[in-house]
Amino acid sequence: MNFSLVIVTFAAFLTPMLLARFRISFIPTTVAEIFVGILLGKSGFNIVETNAVLSTISTLGVVLLLFLSGMEIDFSLFKKPDTSTPLAARQAENTSQETPLKVASLAYGLTVVGSVLLAVLFRVSGFFSDVQLASILFSTVALGIVISVLKENELLGRTYGQTLLLFAVLGEVVPLLGLTIYSSLKSGDSSTLWLTSLIFLVAVLLLLRFRNFFTVFKKYTKPTTQLDIRLAFVVIITLVVLAETVGAENVLGAFLAGIVIKLLEPEKETEEKLDAIGYGYFIPFFFILTGVKLDLPAMFSSAETLVLIPLFLIAFLLAKLPAYFIFRRLFTTSNALSGVFLSQTTITLILPALNVAENLNVIDQQQSGAFLLSGILTCLIGPLLFKYFYKPHEEAQKKIEVHFIGVGLMAISAMQELSSTHYSKAIYTNDQYQYDTYHNKAALSLLESLDSQHLIFNQVFDTDILVLAHQEANINFDLALKAKKYGVPRVIVRLDVRDPKERLRMEEDLEQAKVEFFSMFDVNVGMLRSAIEAPAFFNVLTSTQFRLNEVTVTNAKYEEKMISQLPEVKEVIISRIFRDHEPIIPHGTTRLELGDHLIMSGSNEAVEHLRNLLEANNE
Repeated sequence: MNFSLVIVTFAAFLTPMLLARFRISFIPTTVAEIFVGILLGKSGFNIVETNAVLSTISTLGVVLLLFLSGMEIDFSLFKKPDTSTPLAARQAENTSQETPLKVASLAYGLTVVGSVLLAVLFRVSGFFSDVQLASILFSTVALGIVISVLKENELLGRTYGQTLLLFAVLGEVVPLLGLTIYSSLKSGDSSTLWLTSLIFLVAVLLLLRFRNFFTVFKKYTKPTTQLDIRLAFVVIITLVVLAETVGAENVLGAFLAGIVIKLLEPEKETEEKLDAIGYGYFIPFFFILTGVKLDLPAMFSSAETLVLIPLFLIAFLLAKLPAYFIFRRLFTTSNALSGVFLSQTTITLILPALNVAENLNVIDQQQSGAFLLSGILTCLIGPLLFKYFYKPHEEAQKKIEVHFIGVGLMAISAMQELSSTHYSKAIYTNDQYQYDTYHNKAALSLLESLDSQHLIFNQVFDTDILVLAHQEANINFDLALKAKKYGVPRVIVRLDVRDPKERLRMEEDLEQAKVEFFSMFDVNVGMLRSAIEAPAFFNVLTSTQFRLNEVTVTNAKYEEKMISQLPEVKEVIISRIFRDHEPIIPHGTTRLELGDHLIMSGSNEAVEHLRNLLEANNE
């Protein structure tokens, strides 16, 4: 017993190392672990024997696999467009009706229809008689593999990646629910089907009970307690045991547990620890032992298996093929086809589904092996065909809209110095004299009035940043409050008020409305003080070649990267990192997190290069 445990543990350790050592990137680690299990088990050297200990660890592996799959779901993709403000509502109206959610839902709907038709065809032809089981298996998608490929190609934050991710989520959730219903009906105790609703009810209760857990748990936890991990296992064990008690499948409880923990919004550190527990130890046992149990000589001695493997493999692809016609609404022919190939990968849910079918005695060993081997082949062929057909399509980088109201040398100069690569700029005035004076220096627009309704009608408030640089403080103040009410994300106001009491009142109202403000007097005093106290810093502020820049980390590729590992980081100086509004003094070993705001200076070329890398949308 102990010998087999040691062998599997070493195999789990060595497999990813060998893949990295020989640079084998086209084989997913999970598939490689199944191959290793085949070598160690009945089909190979036969040096590993399954026993109670290995079976228990393997069961925990599949439970954690489905739990972590539930945690992979990005629920923000299911949110409706924000219409809480007039600006947000107008932007939602102008958004294309072909959203990732709509396209993914329609595409998966066709996949379900295709899966059912293929299952009926298999029954009519006499190859496989269980229509329900075949429909479930043909419609599954390996969410974990889809996510890893999209991350590797920096596509998760793009429309293409979001659409395929949503399709994969549906390809895991819908078959899992179908498997639960199928198991209840096939077991002959359909009365337990309604009891399955108890699992969802308990999941909701756990979500409500612990909804504020991750905002306060740091007050109570310590290295020897790890309360976040203990909570995760409380939820997992509660829902898994409840699922088995009411006659449902434990994988459904595990998947719901992952959804509950995800909705509780744990910190990144918690997710990493759970990944470490699952993928670091238990999950590899599940895949390796799956390979150990396979008896390939017996399978290949069967003419039925040899016929079914290519047929099932083709069916997995054909089931997803109708999605191509929906993907074409958003993507090119080549990329729509590559999306179909990636979506045909199916291993995560195939294994537990086959275990359920074997326990119900509705599938024989040859058929189960054929499904499993064809599923493994999809995980090899799918990513390879995806890479071959996918043609990078550079989505136009959305520029930050900046609108100025009020014209003067300061506003004109500031606008001209903003990079046209990252900013879309416009400046407005209602003063004919100012227009005649400055229109040849900038793309200046003349307004009939500064009435807020007139500005809304002319889409002056339809911007990311509104700079109110009018000389009249009252006009700026009034427009700032109306712009925030309309929904402008950032409003920056010039506020030159002589009366201290009036200025204080205005500042309080602006702070409450989350409007940023400045006065020319304060700016000039600050600049003069910097020139006296910190001449080097003053040079940075006033230089047009080396100036302060703020870069936000949104590219998941650089998450957890040390600053010293950034490309060409020696060409810039990173003076501060703002994380959750708290300043951090950076060092070479400081690791970046998504959402970090880096304050840096350097040549314009070096800063722009880093900005393009770090701000790539790959969250």
